[in-house]
Amino acid sequence: MSLKRITRHLLQHHWRAKRVFPQAVLARIEQAIKQSETTHSGQVRFVVEGALDGRPLFRNQPARERALDVFSQLRIWDTAHNNGVLIYLLLADRDVEIIADRGIDAKVGAAGWEAICRVMEAEFRDGQFEGGVIRGIGAVSAELAKHFPPQGPHRNELPDAPVVM
Repeated sequence: MSLKRITRHLLQHHWRAKRVFPQAVLARIEQAIKQSETTHSGQVRFVVEGALDGRPLFRNQPARERALDVFSQLRIWDTAHNNGVLIYLLLADRDVEIIADRGIDAKVGAAGWEAICRVMEAEFRDGQFEGGVIRGIGAVSAELAKHFPPQGPHRNELPDAPVVM
């Protein structure tokens, strides 16, 4: 367990997520998700967590493991075509993780998701949080559109609103 990581998480707690992602930005991200879902039959969720606290922090839970927990809690795996995708940002670590249900994950694979994460993280290093998230949504949606094109009227199985934890 890194004392530096614990300190960063305790000091940059949840207030930072609300400062970096104010309501107007969250509304634009929600619109980007709504628009993207017209191009495919998948489901996209975006979650930003300012920092870990309590047990996850002191267990030194990696961002990937936390993203898996969030994927399960939000039931993103529970889509008709197994094509739900979570874009998770742990702001204190500036770590992006993409967790995808088995239907789409089998087609894109870890390397494809990792490439999207690295592009987003580069945007975040430049302070472009909104743009990085929207580009990430676009890249995830491009993969979904390639492998799960729209099939009739869009059935929105999951909320489009971003989640701030």
